[in-house]
Amino acid sequence: MICDERIGICIVAKLSAGLLMYRFRNSELEVFLVHPGGPFWAKKDAGAWSIPKGEYLPDEDPLAAARREFQEETGFALPPGDLEPLGTIKQRGGKLVSAWALEGDCPADAIRSNSFSMEWPPKSGRTQEFPEVDRAAWFSMETAREKQLAGQHAFLDRLIELANPSDAG
Repeated sequence: MICDERIGICIVAKLSAGLLMYRFRNSELEVFLVHPGGPFWAKKDAGAWSIPKGEYLPDEDPLAAARREFQEETGFALPPGDLEPLGTIKQRGGKLVSAWALEGDCPADAIRSNSFSMEWPPKSGRTQEFPEVDRAAWFSMETAREKQLAGQHAFLDRLIELANPSDAG
């Protein structure tokens, strides 16, 4: 819940949790991002990609939600390894996103996402199913900044500090 005591209003913010998987290829840090499925995102690329994440309820454990959402959006089981907290950010729309980093690898072209239903085209009375995630890819840090939602760039910055502690500062 987010409260503004100055005006006496509290709202329940949407909560989301996800995982930022990373790997090193030829000594270069790469991150695994997903592209949202559905008609609204179909023609968007730059600034549209995200960490695999999803919403959870206030009484749920955010890390458990992040694990669940990773598997639902990619179809992959989490690789073994330590999950390092990357903290929480507030996206432009007010959603609070918590993330963890995990070193691992997976074949981005083999994702199998769960799906959602919506009326499409609008006001047509027809319901269609779309994948929550329509594709995934590994990106260098430079390309990831171009592809990822700007509101999630803090996770990339925090990952750089975590993965390259001698380069930080």
